[in-house]
Amino acid sequence: MNRKKGIILITILAFFIFIIDYNFLNSSLEEFFYEKEEIRIERVIDGDTVVAGDSIRLLGINTPEKGEKYFNEAKEFLESLVLNKTTFIEYGKERKDLYGRILGYIYSDRNINVELVRNGFANVYIYDIDRHTEELRKAWEECISKGNNLCKKSENKCADCILLKGIENQKVTFENKCSFSCNITKWEIKDEGRKKFYFPEFILDGEVSVIVGNGADGKNVLYWKGEDYVWTEEGDTLFLRDAEGRLVLWEEMGR
Repeated sequence: MNRKKGIILITILAFFIFIIDYNFLNSSLEEFFYEKEEIRIERVIDGDTVVAGDSIRLLGINTPEKGEKYFNEAKEFLESLVLNKTTFIEYGKERKDLYGRILGYIYSDRNINVELVRNGFANVYIYDIDRHTEELRKAWEECISKGNNLCKKSENKCADCILLKGIENQKVTFENKCSFSCNITKWEIKDEGRKKFYFPEFILDGEVSVIVGNGADGKNVLYWKGEDYVWTEEGDTLFLRDAEGRLVLWEEMGR
């Protein structure tokens, strides 16, 4: 074999080795550039906030608040995974939130933030798109497919009737596609974060729409008092739940 052919063969082999090992190399580089630190969780405040010297807010998720369904379960689940155990934190692109809490992903033998979503104790809350965003979305899809906790599908006969027609200028439009009327009293609309709207005593007639928001007039218009800006233009998710807190529909938008 002459020198020229040898160089070509070595080049081809190097190329295939690079292709085979690309994912491994890419993953290794990611691990190198993302800052991690060993921590010990001293206290669990709620499903998405812990204390390890400083207060830490788990990134990419939002769990129920105190007094809401699954609050205790989410907190207890998190405690079972991290309390008084040595774990690791991977810091977010932004180190702290507006309240001075450290932002990050908590690890033991797995990504704890993702596990909370997968088990139905949190919804995805995208603070900043990062390398875990897709993993969180897949965990939510798995939660939906299994009907875990927050992902339990509504058994109300109207759950298959109510459609999300769209969101425009902060106003949400739902339509009852069925021919019969639906009582949606105490149904809940929620964004990825903490903003909520509860339907008052309300019957949505068959094949009729309702608008929820501010700045609209006409029949079947309900006002979201105190909230002029709900849906984040950069991206958000709408969750509609029945009076029992079970999921009627959800829709991610703007991403």
